Amino acid sequence: MNANPNIVILAGGVGPERDISILSGQALSDSLSQYYHTRMVDLTERSLPAGLCPENDLIFPIIHGEFGEDGDLQALLDKAGLQYCGSGTEASRLCMNKQKAKECVFAEGVRVPRGLEFSSPSQLCSEEIIQEFGNDLIIKPIDQGSSVSLFLSSGEDELKMTLAKINSGNWLLEERIFGRELTIGILDEHTLGIVEVIPTGGVYDYQRKYTPGSTEYRFPAVIDPQTEVEIKDFALKSYQCCGCRDFARVDFMICDDGHAYFLEINTLPGLTQTSLLPKSASSSGYNFDQLTQKLVLPGINRFGGIPVNGKTPHAA
Repeated sequence: MNANPNIVILAGGVGPERDISILSGQALSDSLSQYYHTRMVDLTERSLPAGLCPENDLIFPIIHGEFGEDGDLQALLDKAGLQYCGSGTEASRLCMNKQKAKECVFAEGVRVPRGLEFSSPSQLCSEEIIQEFGNDLIIKPIDQGSSVSLFLSSGEDELKMTLAKINSGNWLLEERIFGRELTIGILDEHTLGIVEVIPTGGVYDYQRKYTPGSTEYRFPAVIDPQTEVEIKDFALKSYQCCGCRDFARVDFMICDDGHAYFLEINTLPGLTQTSLLPKSASSSGYNFDQLTQKLVLPGINRFGGIPVNGKTPHAA
């Protein structure tokens, strides 16, 4: 096997985050091409591109959401015998399902918002929902990222109107936690700096994530030492219990009382100029090129047969 693999970046995809994935892939390609033979492939269907070679190619998937973070792409790579960067099939599937990920981290003592998953909005009783979870709620797809189709409601009337807007599918309804939104990157089981996200209008939705100037970022976040310790502890516990590897980004909300609540794990976080993982890494002293080399290194080690964190090269 070639000890110096080609880095093949799979970007694009078939989901609603396709355009952002292309931007992430291009940024990753521009950086890694300074050090490795790198090429980017724009995926336009749910299949692997032709010509990938297990003996020469290390795959770096950077497809956000559908057919990227849901484990389907990783399953195809496993079947083809291809080494790749990022979490394996089962961890990707678990983290993509926000409710299952919440249940997993809650079992490890990580604080999570109360909520429920549902498929048919017509089967929910608005009055009962309000009684159980309170007036202020968030409704979002259970298995998509980047705040695609994020809905907020306050009170029973708004909840009824919101439920009338959405179609059957995989949905998560949660109590809305008011406070400060924070996120933290993890590189190979080491926590990075904490970033505070302050969107205009108070909601970090798809538009505010990817429109320059629509959100203020503070990195490192200004928080008390006790809260910082808790967030880093919660982040690493979440990463480990969900079986993640190589890198990830974990999102939290902090209430006014200082308690941190887990929101979700992003196994293939964005790498655009407005993305959060590079900001988290910057808070720990990494520039973008140093970050991308750290992102790819565990995959290169597995490709070359070098155990990573005591795991065999083929461990998912």
